[in-house]
Amino acid sequence: MKVSKLFVSLVLAASVLPVWAEEVVVYSARNEQLIKPLFDVYTRDTGVQIKFITGGEGPLMERLKSEGQNTPADILLTVDAGNLWQASNLELLRPISSKTLQDNVPAHLRDPANEWFGLSVRARTIVYNTNTVKPADLSTYEDLADPKWKGRLCLRTSKKVYNQSLVAMMLTEHGEPKTEAIVKGWVNNLATAPFPDDTKAMEAVANRQCDVTVVNTYYFGRLMEKSPNLPLAIFWPNQNLSSKGAGVHVNISGAGVTRHAKNPMGAQKLIEWLSSEKAQNLYADNNMEYPVNPRVKPSDAVAAWGSFKPNQINVKEAGSLQIQAVKLMDRAGYK
Repeated sequence: MKVSKLFVSLVLAASVLPVWAEEVVVYSARNEQLIKPLFDVYTRDTGVQIKFITGGEGPLMERLKSEGQNTPADILLTVDAGNLWQASNLELLRPISSKTLQDNVPAHLRDPANEWFGLSVRARTIVYNTNTVKPADLSTYEDLADPKWKGRLCLRTSKKVYNQSLVAMMLTEHGEPKTEAIVKGWVNNLATAPFPDDTKAMEAVANRQCDVTVVNTYYFGRLMEKSPNLPLAIFWPNQNLSSKGAGVHVNISGAGVTRHAKNPMGAQKLIEWLSSEKAQNLYADNNMEYPVNPRVKPSDAVAAWGSFKPNQINVKEAGSLQIQAVKLMDRAGYK
C-alpha cells in the first residue's frame, strides 16, 4: 500500500514541531532573589517551567480578584498567615487534598480547610541590648507592658502585618480587654515613636536609644551578619507558661492554589515539592527562616540562636482576628 505524500508530509511536520513544556504561573510577594533559585532547581529536576510575577501582597490579591476566571496565576505565594487568610476569605484560593502536605506541614501552620500551607517559619521574638539588659530581666511579650520598661521599649509601627498578627494571636489567648491593656502598656513604655522596620528598631536598641524591641528573627540574622559586633541578643519569651498561648509567636510564609488555576495539579505538585526536605533546606536557609517541615533542621546560623517552644495556636487566627487587632491597636494609641 502506498503512503500518500500528504500523510508523509504531515508526519514530518509533526516531528519538528516544538514540544511545549508544562508551565506553572506564580504570583509571589516574596523577593525574586529568594524564590528564583528554588524554581530553577524545580525546573531542572522536572522540566516544568515556572513563570512568576512579584509584587506586594495587597496588589497581587487585588489583581487576582479583578482577573477572576481569566487569571493566569496558578499559585499565590506570600508572607504572613494574615495575608493567606485574607486571600482565602476573598475566595481567591481552592482547597487541595494532599497527604504529602499533611505530612510535611504541622497542623497549626496550615489552613484547617486546606486552602493554604506554610512553607517557612519566622519567629517574632524579643531582642535586647546585652550591655543594659540581663536575660533574667525578660520573660514575656506581656511583661513589656510593665512600668519597669518605661522609656526602654522600641517597636515597629503597628501598620505592618507582623505586629498586627502578634496582637491577633494575643487576642486569641487573652481576649480583648486584657490585650488592649497590654498594648496600652507597650505604648506607655515607648522610648520614641515606632520605627518603620525591624532593623531600625534594633539599631535603636544597639545605640541605647532603648533597651529592648520585638522583631522577626531573620531581620536579626541579617543585621548581625552585616554588623556582628553589635551588642544585641535574642530572648525567647513565653517559654515557662502552661496556657494555650505559651511559646514564641511564630508566623509563616506560605502558598495556596488559586481558585481559577489553569494548572491546579501542577501547582499542587510545586507546593508539595516546596515542602519537601530537599526544597526546605534551600528555602529556609536563603532567608534565615526556620523550615516548616519538622524533619528538616535549620541552618547552622539559625540554630545558633538556640531552640524554643513555639506557640501552637493555629496561625489562621492571625488573619481572622486581624481587623479586631488593628482597631484595638488604634484605640491603644499604637501608631
